[in-house]
Amino acid sequence: MVRKTWGVPTTALLLMLGGLRAAEARVVRFEVQQTRTFAEGTNFGSVGQYQRLDGVAFLEVDPFDPLNARIVDIAKAPRNERGMVEFNTPFFILKPTEMERGNGKIFYVINNRGGKQALGYFNYVPSGPGINDPITAADAGDGFLMRLGYTIVDAGWQGDVAAGSARLFPNFPVARNPDGPIGSYLRIEYSDRTIPTAGTFTLPLEGSPDFVPYETDDTEPSHYTFTERDDLDAPRMPISADRWAFGSCPSGRDSLVPTNRDICLFDGFRADRIYELVYWAINPKVMGLGYAVTRDIGSFLRYQTQDDVGNPNPLRLSPNDVGIRRSYSFGGSSTGMYQRDWLYQGFNEDESHRKVFDAIWIHKPGTHRLFANVEFADPNTYSREDDRHDFVSTGYPPFAYGVRQDELSGIVDGILKRPDTDPLVFHTDTETEYYQFRASLYLTNAFGEPLDIPPNIRIYLLSNFQHSGNNPTDFPGAAGMCRSSTNPNYHGPTLRALLMALDDWADLGIPPPPSQVPDVRNGTLVTLDQARAAFPNIPGVQFPPFLNELELLNFGPDFVSEGGWILAVPPQRGPRYTVLVPLPDQDGLDMAGIRPVETRAPLGTNTGWNVRALGFRSPHLCGLSGSYIPFTNTQAERLASGDPRPSLEERYSDHQGYVQAVRAATRQLARAGFLIQEDESRFVDQAENSGVLR
Repeated sequence: MVRKTWGVPTTALLLMLGGLRAAEARVVRFEVQQTRTFAEGTNFGSVGQYQRLDGVAFLEVDPFDPLNARIVDIAKAPRNERGMVEFNTPFFILKPTEMERGNGKIFYVINNRGGKQALGYFNYVPSGPGINDPITAADAGDGFLMRLGYTIVDAGWQGDVAAGSARLFPNFPVARNPDGPIGSYLRIEYSDRTIPTAGTFTLPLEGSPDFVPYETDDTEPSHYTFTERDDLDAPRMPISADRWAFGSCPSGRDSLVPTNRDICLFDGFRADRIYELVYWAINPKVMGLGYAVTRDIGSFLRYQTQDDVGNPNPLRLSPNDVGIRRSYSFGGSSTGMYQRDWLYQGFNEDESHRKVFDAIWIHKPGTHRLFANVEFADPNTYSREDDRHDFVSTGYPPFAYGVRQDELSGIVDGILKRPDTDPLVFHTDTETEYYQFRASLYLTNAFGEPLDIPPNIRIYLLSNFQHSGNNPTDFPGAAGMCRSSTNPNYHGPTLRALLMALDDWADLGIPPPPSQVPDVRNGTLVTLDQARAAFPNIPGVQFPPFLNELELLNFGPDFVSEGGWILAVPPQRGPRYTVLVPLPDQDGLDMAGIRPVETRAPLGTNTGWNVRALGFRSPHLCGLSGSYIPFTNTQAERLASGDPRPSLEERYSDHQGYVQAVRAATRQLARAGFLIQEDESRFVDQAENSGVLR
């Protein structure tokens, strides 16, 4: 589908590639609006008490500066009397009350869709990490990050996040043409990712009330394409214009209230179907400014003692000494995708050409990049095998970190290509990302041949984890729309050990453990068919028949690796890349990667994939869920069920044998640098108190 009009992207594309004036991007005002005692005054070891700071950062950027001109549509944003583009965003800081007692290091943990992530990922919080307004001692969990003395920073960057639930979101300007609003055709998919299981008559155009959709100025249904299908491979069936409307209709046609931000299907949306709408959207926010938020707030807190109007940097030790020795960044899932693009686009260089972060930790994005730097960007959307397969977040060269030529596109590029400002990088993925986010493509070329990992990168597979593993539980999740119970394994112990290694590398120059990844050269990175052949034939368990393949997608002549403007809706599909997955052993457990305690002393087969149950578009992948298939207790039970995997009794003999296996596994991981002492003790205590073989 071709757009009606698209302004002058050629001019803006030139601005992406270079500019005319010296860099002036900065934080203008950094206003702390509320200071509170954190965790009810808990003393975190030698660091002491913490404070929580909340406020607003006011920023501006020069649209003609080379460091900013790459931001799509920035030349069409309104400017102040100094010719600058203004925006603002809330920030959130947890800091030692006495900064001199901290470690002098910023840990900038970038929020996911406005949701704060630091405590859930790194502090052991038995009540769960889903708290987005942390203030109590319970919210702090075991205080791991505080005991180390880190200052935790976050700020809103995603411009379409809706208000509510203490989410962080910025206020970005809307781009406009001189003669009126900018418009473009926008493609949206609705599936059980956003449709309730019981169905609904109406949805926001974005699909979820947690995001602000792009409005339309043309609400005539006959002008658009709206389709439905009952499976990914089924043909798209048109929905006639008399069956739907723009508006909200909570109980169907008779309750319709016309709007330009919602969609109503008079027959009702069904969760077992996939719907696709292409509509005319207007008023794009300059979403790429999110990258400037992270760059400029990160730089201000690290290097400046005060803002332009004299407000002090709240982290400084004195009026003449900031006192920050190191600064690290972490992002998980969508914000791992954000970090890959942020790094690729060169935003680790501030306006004074300094590194913003010494080290960046990119967690579970596979080879996806977020592509916020697109007109009408949709940062909430990402590609999976079971929906939105060929959307822009599906991936686009370059995939690997080192500069190289992509075999299918001919593009010569890499995520890391600025040695003066590139940070040290940790990249961690779970098994899920190999099936859903094409993680193998930073390890191999387009044809599945091996690539070398650059020396300033460490890549680790978190073996047998599912994508969502941020909550410490002792039990698998309910199957829901999946065929198997979901994987209960918790990322936290591995992440805590890796944080210590990352800090040693960046601060002391101590090399971290070597990359731990599957490799085609030793046969541990294989095709889906080879993985299926190696997986044990467990009764009632179906190995995935599909993974999220990747084709070279053509979004039109104004879309490039840095982003741009999408003219082809949907994109044209080109040749297919070779996507590979980890090889399982006889228990169905990954042979490569950081094999955690749950893999070294297993109670069942944990995987990073799950298959949809009947009635839920089976047998496609079940979102980002993994599986847990327990072992039988005894040999007799195993033989009766036909399970080829040894039972718990055959593996450990008795309860004490299981405890000894856990103790041996923790020692192995600690020696390799993948487990810290307090988590060793926790695993052993949990094993001793468990009911395994009692």
